[in-house]
This record gives sequence, structure tokens and C-alpha cells, in this order.
Amino acid sequence: QGQLVESGGGSVQAGESLRLSCTAPGFTSNNCGMDWYRQAAGKEREWVAYIRVDDRTEYADSLKGRFSISKDRAKDTVYLQMNNLEPEDTAMYSCATRFDNEHAGAWCFGKRGQGTQVTVSS
Repeated sequence: QGQLVESGGGSVQAGESLRLSCTAPGFTSNNCGMDWYRQAAGKEREWVAYIRVDDRTEYADSLKGRFSISKDRAKDTVYLQMNNLEPEDTAMYSCATRFDNEHAGAWCFGKRGQGTQVTVSS
């Protein structure tokens, strides 16, 4: 069981979509929650979305309706679908595990990926 690896970032035009992936061997078997964060250059890290072990989701208010988080248990992967991207969405996106329920394993503590860069041009 390894660490978290994000992929799917890239350079797109405003209005286009991207789907980010966070592959985390051990995520499913340890019953973790998972968060997506982003950090733009020169700014503080911003929380984006969260998916619970029971598939309930939460989003930053400013991103509701454009971003969607989901997971594939068989692949130990969490996705972030981003639609109608704006230049303001340009940032490094990363995922992190969350220890959020009584069935979660200690593996869920403190796992974070290196991130994948998303650049949106107008």
C-alpha cells in the first residue's frame, strides 16, 4: 500500500473540462475519506471537495455546480471532474486522505500526493 498519485492536469482554455485522478492504493481497504485541495501561485491552499467513505460529498461553496468528486473503489481512485473551467481555477491540485469514521484505519492519517498542475487560459 503506497502513497497518493494525482494525474490528469494540463493546460486548457476557459470553458473546457478536465478530470483529475487520485490513485491511492489502500484507500478503499482502509475506509478513508478523501479531500481535494488546490493552491494557486502566491496564495494559500484552498479546500475544494470531500468524499466520505459512504460516498456523501461536500464542496467549497464557490465551486458547487462546476466540480464533482467521485470514486472507484475497485481502482482505489478518487476523481475530480471540473467543468466550465475559469482562469481563476489555475492551481496545483492535490488529494489527501481523511480519517473520518470509526472504521477507518490508521493508514488514513496524513497521506497527501504531490499534486497535478491545472492551467486555464482565457
